[in-house]
Amino acid sequence: MSEIPHLLVHNKVDNVGVVVVDGLKANTDMLCCITEDNSTFRLKTNTDIPIGHKIALKDLKAGDSAIKYGEDIGKITADVGKGDHVHTHNCKTKRW
Repeated sequence: MSEIPHLLVHNKVDNVGVVVVDGLKANTDMLCCITEDNSTFRLKTNTDIPIGHKIALKDLKAGDSAIKYGEDIGKITADVGKGDHVHTHNCKTKRW
């Protein structure tokens, strides 16, 4: 049986991916799929992260842009480590 991805990344330039399984627990060795070319990689999550939320694919510093779909989707407001949860506590939209 094939392993089901835990995380989807849309574009190779993205620095965040989206959790696509319910109940993702800290220290999970995730299978991650880049939908642009169907390639895969592995990443360990540092905390429990809800389905639909983002995870940092690399260390991000306050002031960096969060990149998803190959597009700038927000500003990182606090340092985020690779494998950490990215959400409203450390990322803000640039729309307002």
